[in-house]
Amino acid sequence: MTVWDDLVGQERVSDRLAAAARDADAFVTAAAADGPLPQASSMTHAWLFTGPPGAGVVRAARAFAAALQCVSPDRALGGVPGCGFCDGCHTALVGTHADVSTVAAVGAEILVKDMRDTVRKSFTSPANGRWQVILVEDAERLNEKSANAVLKAVEEPAPRTVWLLCAPSVEDVLPTIRSRCRHLTLRTPSVEAVADMLVRRDGVEPAAAAEAARATQGHVERARRLATDPAARERRATVLRLPLRVDDVGGALRAAQELVDAAAADAKQLAEETDTKETEDLRTALGAAQGGRMPRGTAGVMKDLEDMQKRRRTRTQRDSLDLALTDLTAFYRDVLALQLGSRVAIANADAGDALERLARSGTPEATLRRIEAIGACREALDRNVAPLLAVEAMTMALRAG
Repeated sequence: MTVWDDLVGQERVSDRLAAAARDADAFVTAAAADGPLPQASSMTHAWLFTGPPGAGVVRAARAFAAALQCVSPDRALGGVPGCGFCDGCHTALVGTHADVSTVAAVGAEILVKDMRDTVRKSFTSPANGRWQVILVEDAERLNEKSANAVLKAVEEPAPRTVWLLCAPSVEDVLPTIRSRCRHLTLRTPSVEAVADMLVRRDGVEPAAAAEAARATQGHVERARRLATDPAARERRATVLRLPLRVDDVGGALRAAQELVDAAAADAKQLAEETDTKETEDLRTALGAAQGGRMPRGTAGVMKDLEDMQKRRRTRTQRDSLDLALTDLTAFYRDVLALQLGSRVAIANADAGDALERLARSGTPEATLRRIEAIGACREALDRNVAPLLAVEAMTMALRAG
């Protein structure tokens, strides 16, 4: 199983990346042997991966990073870099490779202090003699200062440094940065391709795989979570019941509170899995005894970690809310399809009774207004409006129709 097998429905992108990885491997091999360097190459120092949510943009970038670090002996026999099994591939995929640095937004933005050490590292030689890879998962969240830091590094990169930037679209990245990158666009995989992946890779029953892929409309990671996590299925079922609970003001406000509470509980669960380990690891690194006091002069470092964890919890809660709103939008899209007699495949076939009920009791115009209300709620959350206020305004609008 190669690293390219993880890119569901992205054959063209896989082919281009595999060709670039072959040329990169030839470059490193020639340089190590002090031979003549290849002249023509499909490899370059900066790449921009874009695509809709669920297309696997970050997964594609990480697969490419693994292929660049591949040390499989099969390469010398004509094999494509990116075997998926060697130490280089494995550590790059799981995020422990010394020469693959990953930057992701903790809060709403990637701050310049979060990029400073990474930019500095980009100018150093790789530890194992292959490539220094910098993967920025949320390039659209670079603020002005951090984007300028990246621009300087991309303009004058070290000979063995490769930047991999990921964003929803080209417009989300500064023109001065994207003009220096080779652009790859991923597309939303088909429902059939995602279902097939769930059956082959995760051992999901075909019927459950097809239902999860259809419900998430080709979003690979959400489909996997929905197919394998009972808690995720229960949260989705709660969201899909919301349209039937907003008949009165009290019901609308209760539904809003429950939706926000569920997102907060989800964020807390995820935080508990990482925050405790991060805190203990940092205490150990700073020389604190087990259960003892921290050494002098380390309070500021611990405070920085606590601030980062708080920002991450806030973002996780908003991301969880956004996921619920995405499911709600898909629900009303199905209602609209039934009202208009469209032949578009229904995503939420498991909620057929509720869809039919709402389709009969309303008009297409009212359904469109409800979809717009959900979009307005998502925009309000992006502007850092208090989650409960934004969701209450949405549920009241859903009630009014």
